Amino acid sequence: MPMTSNSITMSVPPETTMRPSSGSLIYRQSIWTRITHWTWVVCLFFLLFSGLQIFNAHPTLYVGQESGVAYDNAVFSTYAVAAPDGPQGRTRIFGWEFNTTGILGISGPVDRPQFRGFPSSVTIPSYQDLATGRVVHFFFAWLFVTALLVWLVASLITGHLRRDLLPTGKDLADLPKDIAAHARFRFHHDRSYNALQKLAYCGVLFVLFPLIILTGLTMSPAMNAAWPWLLDLFHGRQTARTLHFLGMVLLVLFFVGHILMVLAAGPINELRSIITGWYRTSPATAVEGHKP
Repeated sequence: MPMTSNSITMSVPPETTMRPSSGSLIYRQSIWTRITHWTWVVCLFFLLFSGLQIFNAHPTLYVGQESGVAYDNAVFSTYAVAAPDGPQGRTRIFGWEFNTTGILGISGPVDRPQFRGFPSSVTIPSYQDLATGRVVHFFFAWLFVTALLVWLVASLITGHLRRDLLPTGKDLADLPKDIAAHARFRFHHDRSYNALQKLAYCGVLFVLFPLIILTGLTMSPAMNAAWPWLLDLFHGRQTARTLHFLGMVLLVLFFVGHILMVLAAGPINELRSIITGWYRTSPATAVEGHKP
């Protein structure tokens, strides 16, 4: 989930913000950033696990306008097969088949195996219930979209989007240096995001989020009637479903990387920032003074 920020700093008396061995405590995250950030966290949690429930109703992904037994356009599938020593779970990706017993295709206790795509431990609800999964998924999908619109309007009004997120020419020039610093786990706590952070957050906010939303709408027959161009844009409902799943995988990878960076950069400082808005900069930043 992206930790977007609004680097609006406030004038605070030096004696209350300066420490000999630490930097300034600045107001970095706006209230709109914090509310939408945690709303996205909750929404993406329920969207992920209810989405896997929906996927289990037909655990195969295709590319193209249509699908079925007469077509050979599946790119991902999980299923169970009969083997000499008992049933096995299999997963096929672009024609490559893997034994995924216990994880995909077949899961649960040996004496009571569950024949389903993803195991019950990662679906909402845990038992097979497509109707409930759809209700949960659609509710949090609309809440997710609402939070995104609120964030976008607030960011345009405050100037947060232009000032703090859009990469500049200097940011792009500093990109190799920032990648090298992150690879060595050397972090500089500044008022603004570095080039790598800006590119990552913009990629999530303006590529992955719109992709997830539009492909989700493309799978709706009602939206197909209202916006038929969506089917042309994504080359059919089946391709949209595959891209929707891929977007989810990329968001999960971003989330894992995001959490690892938070832990490496200092979880107390990062969590305080996204909960209270206050963020402590590096000592080298403190001597520069506060922006009014």
